[in-house]
Amino acid sequence: MNRLQQSFNSILCLFSLLACAGCGTTQKKDVQYSLIQFHLEARLDGTDRTTRVPIFRANPVYIGIQTSPFIDIGYLQKVTLVEKLGSYAVEVQFDETGIRRMESFTTTHRGKRLAIFANFMFEDTEQARWLGAPVIQQTIKDGILTFTPDASRAETESLIKGLNNAIEEIKKPYVF
Repeated sequence: MNRLQQSFNSILCLFSLLACAGCGTTQKKDVQYSLIQFHLEARLDGTDRTTRVPIFRANPVYIGIQTSPFIDIGYLQKVTLVEKLGSYAVEVQFDETGIRRMESFTTTHRGKRLAIFANFMFEDTEQARWLGAPVIQQTIKDGILTFTPDASRAETESLIKGLNNAIEEIKKPYVF
């Protein structure tokens, strides 16, 4: 009987150790995600398919856009911060489907604005705003869009980090 108790105690101790060791792996890291959407400029038609949005925080310019984005984070491959003429810009690289969509939309809607909306965390505060609305001047064939955001450099770096975290999470293969 004493031997049986020792075996039981050993097994119980082993399971306790395994349970404690396994608990640390289920903790999630404090990863922040960002979202981005690209909307086309549209004439306001009085329906819920279009809306007016403010572009630029200092001196807002209101433009009409389609409420449904034509491209969102699901079509992105990578986002980087690039130095441009003594300033900085955001370079968005699209995946294969995003390249085709961007090429199609920029060909069809040349001369219209491309309103860019982002949702990201900065200094523990959620930021949800329009970053800009560049005019589509040419067809984007290479799948790379570069724009100067209405955001500080620190905000832009936080946005990019969150976007790349989200892209990495989205692109992971789904496992049952």
